[in-house]
Amino acid sequence: MTPVEPAAPPEPATPDDLAAALDRVGYLPDDGVATAAFLALRMRRPLFCEGEPGTGKTSLAAALATALGLPLLRLQCHEGIDATQALYDWDFPRQLLHLRALEAAGAVDAEAAEASLHSRRFLLARPLLQALERAPCVLLVDEVDRADDEFEAFLLEVLSENAVTIPELGRIAADTPPLVVLTSNRTRDVHDALKRRCLYHWLEHPDLTREVAILRRALPEVTERLATRVATAVRALRDLDLLKPPGVAESLDWARALLALGRADLDTATAAATLGAVLKYREDTRRALASGVLDRVAGSAVAG
Repeated sequence: MTPVEPAAPPEPATPDDLAAALDRVGYLPDDGVATAAFLALRMRRPLFCEGEPGTGKTSLAAALATALGLPLLRLQCHEGIDATQALYDWDFPRQLLHLRALEAAGAVDAEAAEASLHSRRFLLARPLLQALERAPCVLLVDEVDRADDEFEAFLLEVLSENAVTIPELGRIAADTPPLVVLTSNRTRDVHDALKRRCLYHWLEHPDLTREVAILRRALPEVTERLATRVATAVRALRDLDLLKPPGVAESLDWARALLALGRADLDTATAAATLGAVLKYREDTRRALASGVLDRVAGSAVAG
């Protein structure tokens, strides 16, 4: 008997419904994020998310896929990425083996052989093509600011048409546009043409209450007191002039480190010893220690 895949949950009817669905899978959105994601879903428009590293841009796409019961496809951008890495490529080793098999069979018609080499069996679908074929799905285009202008132009064309043309196979179009989430850490400005195609949302670091809730949700063994101490300390570090302010991921790492040490609170000595869980540059560590922020924030935990 063929197993029946579970049906996807119904599409949320309001931003509050989507926020509740995200909450159920462990992502705690603020009203702005929930509304932007809901509009992207309802309007079938890509969602362009910018913000500091660690503000939850990438995890939003994963949470949306889980909450909506859709597959998640990820395209990680990097310097020099091109269409073959994002869209499709041909499996040249398999094509060569196929051609040798035809030659060994002793009956090779040139035109038929060429046509067989460019059949679907030898096509390697990359994330963009996979998203068009598997839609509805969530497509994460991560760190698009790391790609170059030419790739941006190519991406704009694909997202505008939700279709591609492969010369040997013809046009492949999505019946339902994938829900596309593009993220940028703003290492460079992304062109207006791509942004105009998208809905836009800037993700801020969470406020204290929400960051404590995120820590408690992700790490149930963390007490309210410890979560509050960690979140307060991280917020104080973000106010310093750091090369890389810590994000929520670093808050979680710091809490995990304290749990591993069996700490139920955050004192100055422990904060200094575990600072490598939250700050990843030597200059930032020196600045934090010299600022006295740990004495003010973690030190107050001892008195409190």
